[in-house]
Amino acid sequence: MTGGSLRELGQRMQGVTNDGALDVDLLEREVDDYDATIARGKPLFNDDQLRRIAQLRNWRGDRLRTSNFQQIVDSRAMPLIAIRMTVMARKSLGGIQTDLQSRVLRPDGNLVQGLYAVGESAGFGGGGMHGKRSLEGTFLGGCVFSGRIAARAIAGA
Repeated sequence: MTGGSLRELGQRMQGVTNDGALDVDLLEREVDDYDATIARGKPLFNDDQLRRIAQLRNWRGDRLRTSNFQQIVDSRAMPLIAIRMTVMARKSLGGIQTDLQSRVLRPDGNLVQGLYAVGESAGFGGGGMHGKRSLEGTFLGGCVFSGRIAARAIAGA
């Protein structure tokens, strides 16, 4: 889905699930903070992640693989686009076998009641939940995502 403004896109995203998980005001504050940091320019970045990306761009190979810094809310970058992600187990490099609710499975495939595994303990980057064509080394998203799935499953149990 697309939106001509962050608020419009956030409201449309809220309508997809109707679960109250997305706080549009918080989304706007976070994006405003990020955009303000980008507007300050590289010498004044106060975000450790942005400083590290700027440092990596000093090497030619990494300069080709990393985008230029760009504010999110920028008239040249409109419309804003949101993509709904779905859990997809693609591969595992070991770890504790789980189902798609992060519940631990025995070798015979039966559940271990009340036991959940998330993140790298559940295998590649959170049980391989990064989707099609994920990059090696992008584990954090899968770890956070699998933790959220486990929390929802635990709350519903």
